[in-house]
Parts: sequence; structure tokens; C-alpha cells
Amino acid sequence: MAFLRPAALCVALAAAFPAAAFAASDADLKQLRDQLRELRDTYQQRIDALEQRLAAAEARSASASTAAVEAGTTASEAIRSVAEVRATADSVARRPASASAFNPAVSLIIDSKFTRLQRDPSAYRIDGFIPSGGEIGPPRKGFSLGESELAFSANVDHLFRGNARFALAEDDGAGVVEVEEVNVETLALPSGLKMKAGRFLSGVGYLNQQHPHEWDFSDAPLAYKAFFGYRLQNDGVQLRWVAPTELFLELGAEAANGGKFPGAERNANGAGLWTAFAHLGGDIGESSAWQVGLSHVRANPRARGFEDGADPATGAALQHSFSGSSQTWIADFVYKWAPSGNASDTHFKLQGEYLMRRETGELNYGGNGNDYAARFRQSGSYLQAVYQFMPHWRVGVRGDWLRSGTADLGGLDPAGLPILAGYNPTRQTAMVDWSPSEFSRLRLQLARDKSRDGEADNQVWLQYVMSLGAHGAHKF
Repeated sequence: MAFLRPAALCVALAAAFPAAAFAASDADLKQLRDQLRELRDTYQQRIDALEQRLAAAEARSASASTAAVEAGTTASEAIRSVAEVRATADSVARRPASASAFNPAVSLIIDSKFTRLQRDPSAYRIDGFIPSGGEIGPPRKGFSLGESELAFSANVDHLFRGNARFALAEDDGAGVVEVEEVNVETLALPSGLKMKAGRFLSGVGYLNQQHPHEWDFSDAPLAYKAFFGYRLQNDGVQLRWVAPTELFLELGAEAANGGKFPGAERNANGAGLWTAFAHLGGDIGESSAWQVGLSHVRANPRARGFEDGADPATGAALQHSFSGSSQTWIADFVYKWAPSGNASDTHFKLQGEYLMRRETGELNYGGNGNDYAARFRQSGSYLQAVYQFMPHWRVGVRGDWLRSGTADLGGLDPAGLPILAGYNPTRQTAMVDWSPSEFSRLRLQLARDKSRDGEADNQVWLQYVMSLGAHGAHKF
């Protein structure tokens, strides 16, 4: 499970994190070796083509030299031409080949679910918290399309790599295509720097950087649902730096549009959301590895709207909005163990995160033009453990806890906002899954969800996840 392994060369070519950031399984290593073999073969083809061009140039040079002698001139110009061809060949051989010369890597993740729920998922809410929007509730009862993904990636040239990922989901039973990620990242910045621009998953926290098919459970923890609408995703620019140290040390920052929760839709120049994060990790002997992180998210929402309560005169849902400052801090950790670093037969992972949010600003109640000074201080956390007790079989448990705190609404009667009544949601989850290969997984998940005050929901999830096509190794 050593962070610094030769396999890091493969990971770099796949545009993933340095090997210091994850522990690869035997299946992952096989996949990485195959990718490296493919790239090596492609490089060899390019070098062979250049050698053929060089041989042709040398032949032309010989002919030019003969002609020059007969004409009473030198062949220096022809010789310089040969030297230029050689220099070009050496330069191309030394730099990464443009993946535009190959077909882009294409992958399809098929995710489908069957759920048995006690409560109506369309009425799902997290009491005590302003609705975050997004995909926070369970899918519809019975069979449903999960969040399948279609991904494309390729090197643009030796300087840039392009990535695109589309989510194939459903909304009210109808299939929809959502742009999950479309970005360009650098390949050749010096000193461990990397920049990404476009739409991407934020680097804050631990779980936020993973796609749903990488999760150890079928859904996101309550804290992510309440604080980010299940994940923080934005359009902007990201800068990362990996330190040249024995321990894995990564620092990063982002500036983004801030159009999604905890921000709000905006029509303004500049950034509306900023993040900063740091991750530190290392090995404990040859069987254990760890990573910790600290992140900060700042947004300035303007008229971030939500519904709560009903107009006594008309019965219509009341429309409210919040404007002000929103700050979220995240502390995360993960510990992994596998005998002698070999995770193929047995391994254990302990993972947890703590989130704290503070919002200060003005709350407009019911769109009536009356603004009230509002202050919120809330927190949430989860802790999960997953154990692979034999090849292909894992079991796991997760606990979720939220604390709504006490909302300070100035002169506004709190009874006018029922969803903000003090309540501390909880959720307990257990799962067992079977993965016959690194490309397929079947999972059974049981959960007791107490997100709604007085409305506990006993949930049963059956899920399958299938991976087709090229798929890089997962992060640590």
C-alpha cells in the first residue's frame, strides 16, 4: 500500500492523482499496466515513422551532396536539413504524444436501482435546514434509473487534456442528460502545479471528489445533501499543487461562478464562490495508509430562494430568499489497511467527515419586501467503515448526524418557517456488496432514515453498477 510506487508513472499518464494519493488493487495495477503498454506501443509506432522520415531525408541529402559537388557547391544546406529532421525526431520522441492521434478514452457506467420505501420520496426533506435543492432524496419507489455516466477523455496535445462526463439520470420519470463535468487540465506546468478550467467537482473534502459509482454506499451522506445538495460542483478554475515530499501533501484553491447551493443563480462578473483545501497522507508500515484533509468554502448568495409554509389566504407555497455570506468548513480523514499492501483478498477502510456551516445575512419572508436579519450555525458529520472479508465480498456500516442549531431570525416569528424548526436528523445504514470483477458490483443496502421529524423511513436498496470501456484507477 505504499504511496510512492513505480505504478505512479501509469497514474500520471492516466491524468489521475499521484500514486501517493491512493492504494491500488491488483486489478487496478493490471489496468494501469495495460494502459502503459498501449501508450508504449503507440510511441513506438510514432518513432518508427520518424525513423522512416529520417532515412528518406538522409537519402535526399546524399543525392543533394552529389548534385552539389557536380555543380561546384557544398552540401552544407542539405546536411543542415538532415540535422533539423533529427532534432525534430528527438523532440517528438521526448515529449508526450498527442492523444488526438488516438481515439479518446470512452467509458459508460450503468447504475440502476430498486428501492422499497415507507415514505413518499417526492416529499423528502431534511428538517431543520434550508432546502439545498439537488438530488437529496431517494429515487422513486420500485425500479428506477440511477445516475449512469458517459465519459470521454483524451490529451489535446502535450500541454492539455480534455475531459467530459455526462450523467444519464431521470427527473419525474423522464430521462435527462446532465453535464456533470466538462473541463481542460494542464499536463506540463512545472513544480507539481496543475490547473483545471471548466465544470468540475470541487476538490474539497474527501467524498466530494468521487463520482457516485465510486461510493461505498448507494447514496451520499446526509451532511453532503444538506450542505451542498449532495455534492459541490461549479464552473470555474482550479489550481492544485503537490509538494515534492515523502509524505503526500496537496494544496488547492478554486474560484467559481457560485450558481449552485450554497451559492445562488447570479448574473454578475467575477466569482461567487471560493474554496481552499489541503490534503496530507502517508504510509504506516507496509499494510496501512492514511490521509487527512481540511477545506473551506465561501459563497455570497444573492436572493437564494426556497419554499416553506403556505399562504393562509391562498394556500400557495410561500417563496422566501436569503442573501448574505455562507461559509463551510470541512475536516476529513480516511484510513486503509490491507495485509502487506495487497487489497485483493482482504482490506478495511475507515472514513469520516465533519462539516460546519455559518451563514449571516438577510432573509426575505414570502416575497413581501420585509427583510429580517438572519444567522445560522449548523453542523453535520458521518462515519463509515467498510470491510472486505473475502475476495469480491464487502460489508459496511455508516452513521449520519446533523445538528440544525438555533436559527436567529431577528424579529421574524420562527413559526412562520416550519422547516427551520430545531431538529437533528440522523440516519443509520448497512450494506453488503459483491464485485465479481473490478467492472461490476451488486449491492444490498438497508437504511433507517430520520431526516423528517416524526417520519422515520425504513429503506431497502438493490443496486447494480457496471463499468464499460476505459476507466482509470480511483483516487485514494
